[in-house]
Amino acid sequence: MENNSVDKQEPEPAAKHWREQVVDLLYWRDVKTTGVVFGAALLLLLSLTMCSIVSVCSYIGLALLSVTICFRIYKGILQAIQKSDEGHPFKQYLDQEVALSEDMVHKYSDMVLAKLNKTIGELRRLFLVEDLVDSIKFAVLMWILTYVGALFNGLTLLILGLIGAFSCPIVYEKHQTQIDHYLALVNNQIKDIVGKIQAKVPGMKRKTE
Repeated sequence: MENNSVDKQEPEPAAKHWREQVVDLLYWRDVKTTGVVFGAALLLLLSLTMCSIVSVCSYIGLALLSVTICFRIYKGILQAIQKSDEGHPFKQYLDQEVALSEDMVHKYSDMVLAKLNKTIGELRRLFLVEDLVDSIKFAVLMWILTYVGALFNGLTLLILGLIGAFSCPIVYEKHQTQIDHYLALVNNQIKDIVGKIQAKVPGMKRKTE
C-alpha cells in the first residue's frame, strides 16, 4: 500500500517543476531561453496569418528533416573519413524513453475533467440566471467581446495574448506598487458602481444579502 501511495505522489514534483519552468520563462529569468521560446512561438503565429496550418506544419517538418538528414549524412561521411565507429549521431535521443506513463495520463485527464465539469456548472449557473448580478456581468462581457471579435480575429488575439504573456509579468514585477495602487482604485470604483446599481434596481441584490 505504501508503494502505491508513493507512486501516486511521484508526478507532483514533476508538475511543480514544470510550473516553475513556465514562470521562469514568463519572467525572463534566462533571457536566451525565453527569447528562443518567445521568438519561435511568435514566428509560428505570424506564419499562420499568412499560410494555412497544414502548410506551416509541412514547412516546419521539412526544415527539421533537412537539418537532421544533413547532419546524419555529415556525421556518416566524417566517420568514414576518420574510420571511426561512433555510431548513430542521435543514438542518445533514440534511446530515451518518450512514452507517457499511465499514471501521468490519468492524473492530467482527471484534472482536465474536473476543470471541464466546473466550467459546465458555471456556465449553467450564468445562463440560467442563478445570480442576476453575475449573469448581467457575463452578458456585459459577451457584449464587449462582440466588439473585440469585430476588430480582431482569433490569430490576432493569440499574438496579442502571447506578447502580453511575455511582457506583462516583467512589467508588473518592476512596477508592482504603482500598478497595485491603480488597480485598487479601479476595483473600488467598480464596486461602488455595482453597489449603486444593486441598491436602485429591485431583485439585483445577492442572495447572501
